[in-house]
Amino acid sequence: MAEKESFWKRLLNGLRKTRDNFMKSLEYIFNGFTNIDDDFYEELEEVLIMGDIGVRTTERILDELKENVKEEKIKEPAECKQFLIDSIKRQMDVGDTAYDFENKKSVVLVVGVNGVGKTTTIGKLADKLRCEGKKVMVAGADTFRAAASEQLKEWANRAKVDFIGGPEGSDPAAVVYDAIVSCKAKNTDILLVDTAGRLHNKKNLMMELQKINNTIKKEYPEAFLETLVVLDGTTGQNALVQAKEFSEVTDISGIVVTKLDGTAKGGIAIAIQGELGLPVKYIGVGETKEDLEKFDSNEFVDALFYTGE
Repeated sequence: MAEKESFWKRLLNGLRKTRDNFMKSLEYIFNGFTNIDDDFYEELEEVLIMGDIGVRTTERILDELKENVKEEKIKEPAECKQFLIDSIKRQMDVGDTAYDFENKKSVVLVVGVNGVGKTTTIGKLADKLRCEGKKVMVAGADTFRAAASEQLKEWANRAKVDFIGGPEGSDPAAVVYDAIVSCKAKNTDILLVDTAGRLHNKKNLMMELQKINNTIKKEYPEAFLETLVVLDGTTGQNALVQAKEFSEVTDISGIVVTKLDGTAKGGIAIAIQGELGLPVKYIGVGETKEDLEKFDSNEFVDALFYTGE
């Protein structure tokens, strides 16, 4: 329980900049308006969009709010706040099956452009899963970037999990093949695979990921395949663009949003889920191993709207 509480504190601190940026404007609207009218909704729409929540998600939230106002015959703008909070929580709920891969023999492909914290995320996730009693292996299939494999190996050592890599410039699918053979021999539960993040060369990336996917299907058909895209929370709307582009080159099953502690753009986590229909499964709010946590929509939204400080 202490672990959960300490993550709650880290989440609160991590979302501080977003809260300062976003909540002051929201509080002004809820407390400054005397009527729920077109001006009220217009101002609210502007604040939500400025908070990086995204146009489509904002429209959906406002439609639901208008419906509630009508049904519940709400007259006071301040009363809209809880409805807004509940609506965002519903939009962001990841559902019951989001973490199925953790309890099956699975391969987790991790994609994302360089610099978003992909390698760090894999290291933290490996450590987390090992601490939950899983037998984990990490494969360094980003053979394109110099030192990517060494960096990942260091994280694997830190997380006390097995590592398989290949020389720079070698075939990523061959690394994955070797890792699968090793996983079967060692009866590994979860294989985490790092991939190259060359979005500027989409055709190559698509072919590479397709080849990796084909290798997994052929050599390890019984494995559950999970594909997570790692996004840097500090890049705001750019993270949304990256998520869209990655979903064009491969089937994404979930999102990891990193560096939420260094940004005023934490609302982007809501936008990604709302705009793309992809669940945010993990969030990172710092550098240490403990700073990557499963996403909890109630916790996240409560931290975003927290006023008790």
